[in-house]
Amino acid sequence: MKIGFVSLGCPKNQLDTEVMLHEAASAGYEITPEETEADVVIINTCGFIENAKKEAIDNILDIAWLKKHRSLKAIIVTGCLAERYRESILEEFPEVDAVLGVGSIHNIVEAIEAVTIKKKKGSKRKYTSFEDKNTVRLGGDRILTTPEYTAYLKIAEGCDNKCAYCAIPSIRGKFRSREMEDIIAEAKQLEALGVKELNVVAQDTTRYGLDLYGSYKLASLLHRITEETSIPWIRILYCYPDKITDELIAEMRDNPRILKYIDLPIQHISDNMLKSMNRHGDGKMVREVVAKLRREVEGIVIRTTFIVGFPGETEEDFRELCEFVRETKFDRAGVFTYSREEDTPAYDFDGQIDEQVKQNRMDILMGEQLEINAENNEKMIGKTLTVICEDYDPVGEIHFGRSTADAPEIDGKIYFRAEGRIAPGSFVKVKIREALDYDLVGRAVSEN
Repeated sequence: MKIGFVSLGCPKNQLDTEVMLHEAASAGYEITPEETEADVVIINTCGFIENAKKEAIDNILDIAWLKKHRSLKAIIVTGCLAERYRESILEEFPEVDAVLGVGSIHNIVEAIEAVTIKKKKGSKRKYTSFEDKNTVRLGGDRILTTPEYTAYLKIAEGCDNKCAYCAIPSIRGKFRSREMEDIIAEAKQLEALGVKELNVVAQDTTRYGLDLYGSYKLASLLHRITEETSIPWIRILYCYPDKITDELIAEMRDNPRILKYIDLPIQHISDNMLKSMNRHGDGKMVREVVAKLRREVEGIVIRTTFIVGFPGETEEDFRELCEFVRETKFDRAGVFTYSREEDTPAYDFDGQIDEQVKQNRMDILMGEQLEINAENNEKMIGKTLTVICEDYDPVGEIHFGRSTADAPEIDGKIYFRAEGRIAPGSFVKVKIREALDYDLVGRAVSEN
């Protein structure tokens, strides 16, 4: 029996896929990367915003075509879309044989058996499992789907922030930290597999430990990871401005293996918008946190995200955001248009904004950031950076990788030429010779 997986959405969802992969393989099923060869396909979906839902639905329809026209026997839908729309998926997509919520990933083998063994006996019953998402076992053995040199490490599940636009608390449940010992044990396992870059994730990494230990413990966790493993690059993603502690800043400043990089979703700077979004803190606090990070941690790279077109966003609010971006010159930034999601407070807010206006504002803000990126990249010409090699492009006859300033999948690349072929996962010194809008080009000057 061959099982195929389609994993959609964020790295946190990808980690759930990796746990299900391990459980299916441990049960004796053969994992295939080709959906056309699979007997069962498991689609782990995202359901966060409209574009993610559309991607999930398109994938379900594509796999449904295989069931009708090829030898595919069953389709199982898991993840956020399954959790959020549990009542309608089986009705809207009769080709789907099983639906599992986010609290049921450890039931994946039972689901596979239900849609295959029972079907052989003539049963047409659909399988569903929606266990309490707030009590699901956190963590679990995984089969990595990332390249062997890089991995994500989820330190918590769920979210308590209750931003007005966000459905994650209703989908993923309340914030639950993993036990520190459990996280350290997993970090050691990843080190043994050859991981050289550890990307620490949660819905809110900076809240880590508050529920278990009564205070923020991210800095302590990071320190222990560097004490008990030798993984050279440790990167922090999904931090919240209001929870950046002095201890965390000191750990980033003083610990050479904690990368001088932080992912700090800000979403807006207007006090009017921050209050309406139910974000914690005001624009003054955000500015102070950014200034303090740059003052205390030399060379820190700050990545952020913004939402434009939130209900009630005025032209004045948007101008203030543009001015903030121009003044602050973030190293990395993404811009999203507000997605109106049912079961969130903002869905019923007055002042919903026209889609074209949202798109125009996104284009303007991304244009501002493009200029900043180009300026920042120009400053890199002549510098020598440590790059982790990701692969070789035979068409362009050039290697590519990332520096400490670039998180996997979301930031830019560094393209470089070398005397010989460089193995993926190798650290290389690259002298930058050319700057593009988001990427850099250079030549390897030494390898180690």
